[in-house]
Amino acid sequence: MSDGLQFAGIDDIVVHYRVDGPADGPKLVFSNSLGTDFRTWDAVTARLSGRYRILRYDTRGHGLTTCPEGAYAIERLADDLAGVMDAAGLDRATICGLSVGGVTAQQLHKAHPGKVRALILCDTAAKIGDDAMWQARIDNALGPDGIAGMAEAILQRWFSDGFPKTDPVAFAGWRTMLVHTPAAGYAGVSHALKDGDLRSHCARIDVPTLVVCGAEDGATTPAMNKELAGAIPGARYLEIPQSGHLPCIEQPAALADAIAAFMEEHGGG
Repeated sequence: MSDGLQFAGIDDIVVHYRVDGPADGPKLVFSNSLGTDFRTWDAVTARLSGRYRILRYDTRGHGLTTCPEGAYAIERLADDLAGVMDAAGLDRATICGLSVGGVTAQQLHKAHPGKVRALILCDTAAKIGDDAMWQARIDNALGPDGIAGMAEAILQRWFSDGFPKTDPVAFAGWRTMLVHTPAAGYAGVSHALKDGDLRSHCARIDVPTLVVCGAEDGATTPAMNKELAGAIPGARYLEIPQSGHLPCIEQPAALADAIAAFMEEHGGG
């Protein structure tokens, strides 16, 4: 069952979202990465939507969601997620966040703990990068060459070495998604990552947590994800071979299987 594409007014923006799966299924929410929209989860949710009530949405400044000018904060991104969950009628859910989506999921637990049943933190960290790195990204995104000028370096971190050769057509399509991201949205979310730091919150995460990472992730490396898992009480770490930063694209079956196993183990399957 699909409720199709929908829109919700949340604070100062209109958020684009989609709900799939049986109304009485265990609730599963996906939050996407910088420079993408919720279509990156398509191949994963296609394998899960028969069993779970699934919510996907486009992050502020991405996809069909409104793109305000200026800096965003990780607190704002988490409040957006809380708002879209309310609009979709989902209360306590398992939150699966990729990269900035994973940081957003951690902030959601901090600010709205009642909405989080469990966490799946995918290719992320409690603090990603440093101020200089993100300021350079912001300046480049808003500069004359825009995101296209950074695209090749970003794609190198996104995907395993083999992906552009084994599936060049898909690789070209995902590159198009990246470069079509509004510069203001890319810069705004980069500000949220520049200032967002959930390291002091990790020890307070009191829900079942799975940390997943592509073995060839060049953006948030396996070492970073292992460190995150070690900082969260009881968290488990899982590495997915032959994948870079986006296992939802490169290895969707392996990621879907890991999500389903985790959900079943913790009573949500």
